[in-house]
Parts: sequence; C-alpha cells; structure tokens
Amino acid sequence: MKANRNIEKSGSCIWIYVKAILAACVFALLIFIIMALLITYTNISESIIPMMASIVMVVSSLITGMVVGVKIKRKGWLYGALAGLVYILLIVFMSWVLVADFSIEKIVLIKSLLGIIAGGIGGMIGVNLK
Repeated sequence: MKANRNIEKSGSCIWIYVKAILAACVFALLIFIIMALLITYTNISESIIPMMASIVMVVSSLITGMVVGVKIKRKGWLYGALAGLVYILLIVFMSWVLVADFSIEKIVLIKSLLGIIAGGIGGMIGVNLK
C-alpha cells in the first residue's frame, strides 16, 4: 500500500498515464498502418475505415486502462476510466485542431463514453493481472 501512495505523491503517476497513452497510440498507429496496407493491396473497401477507427479507439482505451491498472494496482476502474478519458480528450483535441469541419455531435459523445467505459474495464483487467 505504501508503494501506491508514493506513486501518487511523487508525481510519477503522471508518467504512468503518459506511458499508457503512448502505448495506446503505438497500438493504434500499427493497426492503422496494417489497415492502410490491406486497403491498398487487397480488394477490401474503404468503407470499413470509420468502423475500424471506432474499434481501434475503443481497444486503445482498453489498453490505456490496462497499463494504468497494472502499474497502480488499485481502483482499476477509476484510474482506467480516467486514462480512457485522457486518451479520448487527446483524440477529440487532435480532431478539433486537424479536421476542418469537426464538430462535437452525438456520435462523438457516444464514442467518448465507450472509450471511458473501455478504459475502466481495462483498468479492472490490469489490476487483476500479475
């Protein structure tokens, strides 16, 4: 228990979140590269891109929660959901900056909620991993 309190007090908790988000970003990048290669060199339609992007976002949030849960070892649902929230906010911010006609609509809010829930589930899984 003392080790967990030291993590939160020392500020290294922030680095846990940074590492978790970087792991999720690397995962997403690898999946998007594979998707791009498959779409380019096979007969797979480009119409799957929005669905796959949503799936990758949810799985990346799950990974973020798992990494945080493994490192912090307690309250996985809370810390995982927080990690999922930070990851989703990063995606929404990048979309707002990079996409010309981006607006927060109902679907963005639903995907955000799914990302937070996936992060919480990932945190619960991460706490129980050894």
